[in-house]
Amino acid sequence: MVDMSVTLSGIRLTNPVIPASGAFGFGQEFASLYDLNILGAISVKGTTEAPRHGNPLPRIAEAPAGMLNAVGLENPGIEKVLATELPALARVYRGPIILNISGFSVKEYARCASLAEDSPHVAILEINISCPNVHYGGMSFGTSPESAAEVVRAVRPMTKKPLYIKLSPNVTDIVSIARACEDAGADGLSLINTLLGMRINLKTRRPLLANTFGGLSGPAVFPVALRMVYQAASAVAIPVMGMGGVSNARDVIEMMLAGAAAVQVGAANLKNPYACKEILEALPGEMNRLGIQNLAEITGAAWK
Repeated sequence: MVDMSVTLSGIRLTNPVIPASGAFGFGQEFASLYDLNILGAISVKGTTEAPRHGNPLPRIAEAPAGMLNAVGLENPGIEKVLATELPALARVYRGPIILNISGFSVKEYARCASLAEDSPHVAILEINISCPNVHYGGMSFGTSPESAAEVVRAVRPMTKKPLYIKLSPNVTDIVSIARACEDAGADGLSLINTLLGMRINLKTRRPLLANTFGGLSGPAVFPVALRMVYQAASAVAIPVMGMGGVSNARDVIEMMLAGAAAVQVGAANLKNPYACKEILEALPGEMNRLGIQNLAEITGAAWK
């Protein structure tokens, strides 16, 4: 019998499969489809200090082997998330909940982390310094080692919970940013977020997205994500949650070989709401075919 359990900063997950933030809401929509307790963890929809309505429509566009989104961090605000959304999720899900936090200033990140510290439902904080779907903040914090480290140093004193930093792929040197986050006190990393892209309506000759640009996700980005996870994981001593175009059980194994300790599944959930369930059902068979008995042991095997 294969062992699919993994560990993130001392927290045991029964398996490495985690629905990614932004692709699973706050879990309630999926709870009616299957038992969420089969999942290793859940990363909930990105949360900001104040409620946000997000970007104007249209904010979704198709792309070859993927999709573009410019949702713009629509969410009810961290106070409501902590008071309502997470307790509701905890009633149907017993595993670790990852709270994804976005911000438009260093102080906002710190304030949100401080509020989350007292929540019994938050196992891990995932600090998103990489979202490309807003006009300010977000992406700018994740594009240089100095600004990334500034966010980590501000958030670190606010919480004793494991602190994972979600990195942007829209950079030239992911390794220097990964190391800067580690040096500043991060417990782990999450990567990658979406790649910045756009589509144009041939009839109107205008951008398809009201925001002009959006984040590209889906199978098209998997090779880029794999490369960046490999680079970052082999350069730091803290664990990495890998994501970006993961669509099946073989992708999960490949991402772990590149260095991921756990794997998040994003856009696949939007195309097929049973994606995570089907990946988990297929994973033991793929492990047996590849001669893998303990999944945690293959993390980073491509470079170790």
